[in-house]
Amino acid sequence: MTLAPVSTAADLKTHFAELPDPRDGNAQLHELLDILIIAICAAIAGANHWTEVEAFGQAKESWLRQFLALPHGIPAHDTFGRVFRYLDPAAFEQCFRQWTQALSQHLGAEVLAFDGQCLRHSFDQALGKNAIYMVSAWASSQHLVLGQGKVAEKSNEITAIPTLLRLLDVHGCIVSIDAIGTQKEIARQVVDQGGDYLLALKENQPHLLEDVQNLFAWADRIQYEALTHAYGQTVNKGHGRIEVRECWTISDPVGLAMLADAAEWPALRTVVRVRAQRQIADTTTPEDRYYISSLADAGPRTAGHALEATRSHWGIENRLHWVLDVAFRADDCRVRKDHGAENFAVLRHIALNLLQRDTQTRLGVHGKRLKAAWDTDYLSRLLEPQMQ
Repeated sequence: MTLAPVSTAADLKTHFAELPDPRDGNAQLHELLDILIIAICAAIAGANHWTEVEAFGQAKESWLRQFLALPHGIPAHDTFGRVFRYLDPAAFEQCFRQWTQALSQHLGAEVLAFDGQCLRHSFDQALGKNAIYMVSAWASSQHLVLGQGKVAEKSNEITAIPTLLRLLDVHGCIVSIDAIGTQKEIARQVVDQGGDYLLALKENQPHLLEDVQNLFAWADRIQYEALTHAYGQTVNKGHGRIEVRECWTISDPVGLAMLADAAEWPALRTVVRVRAQRQIADTTTPEDRYYISSLADAGPRTAGHALEATRSHWGIENRLHWVLDVAFRADDCRVRKDHGAENFAVLRHIALNLLQRDTQTRLGVHGKRLKAAWDTDYLSRLLEPQMQ
């Protein structure tokens, strides 16, 4: 089996070695790195709660001793729970980002998708604690979680996205965000950090959406004559359906001037319309979506570029959130005390990134987790060179 190439710098022990230990004195019976590595291995192999993490450790103790100290054996599930309850989530997330940056290749023109997900069973009614919401950044072509952040209580993604964005290097990337992130301040931040934005338009920006719709309706009537524009199309067939996706872009200063507040959006250079038509038997369901972007006109390939970027954004739904829900059963996880839910979410992301590196095994993520639980040789290869 061949795994995607990765630098030996992407070593879990190295990147998490400086993680502050929330324990002191006699509470430090087990080494923090041992606890962390066991939890990561268990999460890869199917564990979704601390009792399962302990059970994995007990079953694989002889294998774990090949690269961990384990001076007092395998920690109890209560120990795992306490450590991750009190572990500083900001410090844990920082170590995660540093490790992921070493794990990933140069991002280049990568589409970075930002989106949020609710951890449904992270609420605690007894303590009046609501379920937490996490915003993640997803590298679409490399299938890697680059970072995540918790949405503050009584807030939303609008405040969490800029914080996470500030921590990432987006230079040369296309930052794709759903309509809730279509905010002038976020657009300005992306441009200031050297990236381009592609922001969806929906009812939360009603006037801008209406202006863009009217612009495309007018352009249709004049057949785009004398307008700087581009058109692209893709056709996909399979599973008894045909999906046709068309994309029109307008990058014409005259056209953009028809948008009432165009000047208020930093570096707004292009508006985009994507029309998706899905045909199943004799039924066709068309849907139009609209976007604004800082992408400059690049001739005929502009529409193809925009179409690919809009489709790449859905990777965060299909390859991250859906996988976490189905393969990792994230919604069923009952870890909820203190920082436990937030830190367990990072564990899942570490496990998913390592599983995504294996592009040769003909199994889905759930199947790979099972294989890792059954076969320590396979789990060892997933971790290489993490334990060197």
